[in-house]
Amino acid sequence: MFLINGLEQDTLPASDRATQFGDGCFTTARIADGDVCLLDAHLRRLQTACEALLLPFTQWDTLRQEMCQLASGKQSGVLKVIISRGSGGRGYSAASCLNPTRILSTSAYPVHYARWREEGVTLTLSPLRLGRNAMLAGIKHLNRLEQVLIRTHLEQTDADEALVLDSEGVITECCAANLFWRQGNDVFTPSLEQAGVNGIMRQFCLQQLAHSGFRVVEVSAGEAALQTADEVIICNALMPVVPVRAYGQHRWTSRELFQFLAPICEQTR
Repeated sequence: MFLINGLEQDTLPASDRATQFGDGCFTTARIADGDVCLLDAHLRRLQTACEALLLPFTQWDTLRQEMCQLASGKQSGVLKVIISRGSGGRGYSAASCLNPTRILSTSAYPVHYARWREEGVTLTLSPLRLGRNAMLAGIKHLNRLEQVLIRTHLEQTDADEALVLDSEGVITECCAANLFWRQGNDVFTPSLEQAGVNGIMRQFCLQQLAHSGFRVVEVSAGEAALQTADEVIICNALMPVVPVRAYGQHRWTSRELFQFLAPICEQTR
C-alpha cells in the first residue's frame, strides 16, 4: 500500500508524468526506532531536486508529517518518498502541471546489510557507464534506467556491488551507493559534477571527515586510483557504511576509515 497525496491506495493514474517521463525525484530513508534518520537532510535533498527540476512542489510541512507518520511505531525499515510533476501537459510540456504528486511507501530493512558491515563486500566493474550531464548530476531523479541495467549486469556476477565509471572512464559511484577510498590520511571520493547521485550518507560522511584527522578530497580519478588505496568503503542512507574487501585482484583488510565513520553514521538514527 502507498500513501499517495495523503490517501492510502495502490494505484496511480497512467497519465502521471512519473510513469510517462520519469518526471520527478525521490529519496530513500532509513527508519530506526520509529524515527526517520536524517529527516532534515532528506527533505533538503527533495527541495534541491525540485528546484533544479523546476517542479512546483510546496507541501513540505505536510510531507514531513506524513514521513514521520509512516515511520512511527516501526523499529526498523525503509521509507521511500517520490515527488512527481503529476498529470497534465501536452507531450513533454509541463506548462499546465500545477499539482505535483507525492508518493510515500515503507518496506522492510535489508537483512544483508548487517553481514556486509561485518564481512565487507566485493566489487565488480560495471560494463555500463554513466552518461555525463552536469545539469542533472547529483540529483536523485526518477530516470534510473542506467541503474536498472547496472543492477541487471551485477546480478549475473558473484559480486555484491558494482564499480561504476562515467562515459570518460572516471570513477563515479556504485550501483546503489557512493564510494570513498583512503591512502594514508588522505580520503578521496569522486566528484559528482558530471554524473552520479550526491547521496545523503556521502554528504554526512564528508561533514564528519571535515572535522577529523583525515584530509578529504573530491577527485576525478580513473579506475587505477583504487590500486594504490589502503582501504575502500561504500555508503548510502540505509547501509549506512560498509567496507570493501575485494575488487578484482585487489584485497583490503584495513578498516581504519570504516571504524572511524561507522559508529558516527549509526548515530544518525
